[in-house]
Amino acid sequence: MSRYTGPVCRLCRREGEKLFLKGARCLTDKCAVERREYPPGMHGDPTGRRRRRKHSEYARQLREKQKVKRIYGLSEQQFRNTFERVRHLPGMTGANLMTALELRLDNIVYRMGFAPSRKAARQLVRHRHVEVNGRLTDIPSYRVRPQDEVRVAGASRELDVVQASLEALSRATPVSWISVDTKSASGRITEMPTRDTIPVVAQEQLIVELYSK
Repeated sequence: MSRYTGPVCRLCRREGEKLFLKGARCLTDKCAVERREYPPGMHGDPTGRRRRRKHSEYARQLREKQKVKRIYGLSEQQFRNTFERVRHLPGMTGANLMTALELRLDNIVYRMGFAPSRKAARQLVRHRHVEVNGRLTDIPSYRVRPQDEVRVAGASRELDVVQASLEALSRATPVSWISVDTKSASGRITEMPTRDTIPVVAQEQLIVELYSK
């Protein structure tokens, strides 16, 4: 399946909650979820009077998988490959899945505040603006490990998108397992993230149940 290239606000409206796909816009009154609290398309219900249907267990599992996949900006095959990689690891499969998604390089760049969204972070990585332990890395799915240093390379720190993101970061609270130096546009993974320290609202067990059928 190819990557979705349409309006990302439709994805948030489809899931009925903010997925934070457009950076700072999601925190303003321009957010589509705030303005239109109903699904997109001709079957949406702007009046709010349509009777809510009871969803099947499969529908709940599918929606949860779609939501998490869209949050991290992965294709169906990428998401499934990530699940297959963690399903035999020790511990809870759902928690392992969320940890693996968080440790992707594009997500780390986003978490460190070098880009306003995961999509923008992916572009920074692909265009060779990001270093891991001093080496340029252009693979968004690269798995970052504890104690790795991630840094915006050289002159790339002057990019408008990086500067604006770092300015916004100064007003936000970063996750506990990452330390960031905004002056040098660098950060380090201080420890392995746990499910409790990953700020994504999801019922990952539903995804495990879906893929275990």
